[in-house]
Amino acid sequence: MNQKVDFFFDKAQQWQKEFEKLREIALETELIEDLKWGCPCYTYEGKNIFLIHGFKEYCALLFFKGALMKDPANILIQQTENVQAARQIRFTNLKEIVDLEKVIKDYLFEAVEVEESGVKVEMKKTKEFQMPEEFQQKLDENSELKDAFQALTQGRQRAYLLYFSSAKQSKTRESRIEKYIPEILKGKGIND
Repeated sequence: MNQKVDFFFDKAQQWQKEFEKLREIALETELIEDLKWGCPCYTYEGKNIFLIHGFKEYCALLFFKGALMKDPANILIQQTENVQAARQIRFTNLKEIVDLEKVIKDYLFEAVEVEESGVKVEMKKTKEFQMPEEFQQKLDENSELKDAFQALTQGRQRAYLLYFSSAKQSKTRESRIEKYIPEILKGKGIND
């Protein structure tokens, strides 16, 4: 138990009992408890295995390499279509956690085994991400923008593509693209 993580559990207004039960289960694994991204994160030999986090409608265990895990209970959830490696087990009440405690422990140990195996999640290449038509048009019209975009790291390119393409309406995509053209031209990523 890491005392710097206590604040997460102490401040929780929603899911407090559920978080405490998940922590109790997590601490039985002998993994190292730490605080990362403001959430309790459990590590093995310095590698992130899973974390506990909450949302409005559910709390969850998030397995960093969940895509590589077997899922015999069919409870691992991919948050969005763009999440490649992580998977969640979601809970909406304490009883669900208690009822699944043995299964949860099995999944926690499997997550460690996946990490120990050294297997990596095969990530999509940047060129495999959807290029919004509106952005492609801007790149075709502006060679300086095209060169600046291609000079960005793969991660920065993916972040832009995901952000631009996540807008449902063309008007919104165009607005997002216009907003970030100056940043791309400066060689900056969306989060820089």
